[in-house]
Amino acid sequence: MPIADLFRLDGAVAIVTGASSGLGLAFATALAEAGAAVAIAGRRAGHLERTGEEITARGGEALVVAADIADPAQCEALVTRTLERFGKVSILVNNAGIGSGGPALRESPADFRRVIDINLNGCFWMAQAFARHAERGGAIVNIGSVLGQTTAGLPHAAYSASKAAIAGLTRDLAAQWSQRRGIRVNCLAPGFFPSEMTAQYPEGYLDRMARDRTLMARLGEPEELAATLVWLVSPASGYVTGQTIVVDGGVSIT
Repeated sequence: MPIADLFRLDGAVAIVTGASSGLGLAFATALAEAGAAVAIAGRRAGHLERTGEEITARGGEALVVAADIADPAQCEALVTRTLERFGKVSILVNNAGIGSGGPALRESPADFRRVIDINLNGCFWMAQAFARHAERGGAIVNIGSVLGQTTAGLPHAAYSASKAAIAGLTRDLAAQWSQRRGIRVNCLAPGFFPSEMTAQYPEGYLDRMARDRTLMARLGEPEELAATLVWLVSPASGYVTGQTIVVDGGVSIT
């Protein structure tokens, strides 16, 4: 097979959570451009509809499903809807997540639990629902963060803990499912990219990170991260499982 064809996803069916905007939008549209049909999920139905319109405008096929992945029943329903529409599921991108902020001594139990419930528990519920129905040769990519490996000058106890845990979850699921179910499981850990989450950072923070912590002295482009995602779920990475792939411009080694 020609090398370029290994990056194609023709005939695949992907589910992308947190697909209403930002990196989730970039992931969903990139998968569609590579040939996959895409089920997009999130809590904001209006934003999801715009993502769906973007996919269809580029010639792709999209299914829009409003879902809160913190609820295991809604995760199962999302997979069921995808199966009803497309007949199979082959790719899961566990992108849905929320941030946290504020000093650790002020972070309430409810706030901490909410971050863990969506970022970590929701990731597991989705992976579990997907693996029950996925065809052999499937792929899961859990979206982690460079903040699961290093700190970056802002208080993010719950968020950092959840993203560090996702790397461990990825390794264990890969060990359980790569051979037994034929599902590769990897983690994609972004550095600093433009997104709804980073838009909430204090003024000047991202500029300082790009200047002082990023070896490439700039923020990442969403397309650079989406291209790595396409590689991770395509046959081009068919011998890669249980890994955390960091795309951060060098933040994690500074």
